[in-house]
Amino acid sequence: MRSGSFESRRISVERRYSDFLHFHQKLLEEFEEELEDVVLPRKHLTGNFSPEIMSERRLSLQDYLTKLYAVRCVRYSPLFPAFFTEQEQKRAHTFLRAGQFQQALLQLQTILEIQEKLLPWQKPTLIVPTLAAMAVCFRDLEEPEQAFAVAHRALPPVRRYQMKPYRAALLELLVDLGYQLGKPVAQLQEEMMLLRDAERGEVSSRSLKEIVVHQFT
Repeated sequence: MRSGSFESRRISVERRYSDFLHFHQKLLEEFEEELEDVVLPRKHLTGNFSPEIMSERRLSLQDYLTKLYAVRCVRYSPLFPAFFTEQEQKRAHTFLRAGQFQQALLQLQTILEIQEKLLPWQKPTLIVPTLAAMAVCFRDLEEPEQAFAVAHRALPPVRRYQMKPYRAALLELLVDLGYQLGKPVAQLQEEMMLLRDAERGEVSSRSLKEIVVHQFT
């Protein structure tokens, strides 16, 4: 994956043919008419693992993704980024729930790079769950500077798109980390108090870690 024709850095993900098949079926449920001319390459019944067949299939699937990408409604659909990140997200959250934060971070950083390449065609909220999970990992690895920076990056789209549970939890984390790091947090603390007072009973009281852990369960 590259975000532009002149970008040299590439990100790779591995998917089986069965993953492509499941992805295509889900797309057809929503965009059957729009995908009338986009056909998933058929699987060969014999010789699936010969070098020639594998090379041919790789090229045909690459062409398939290019055609999908050219369909505007697919490119902007949440199904599109999910195909490239969902397996890695589940793996990352398995590591996170097991307390293996370094392994979780490795997965999350790859996910974030993929999502950043897709952001021109997706809402900025796409990266919020990933950034939130990274903030939790950095904090539990006792790397407060990185945790603060990542959480602070997630805050603008959370504010803009009214992601209330994330907003309260992020503010709480930022205030705690800010005190620990000696950063000015009065404005963040005031925002957190105003949010809780204005939307009492509507804003989740769960911590950011609780919100993150409940994803992909």
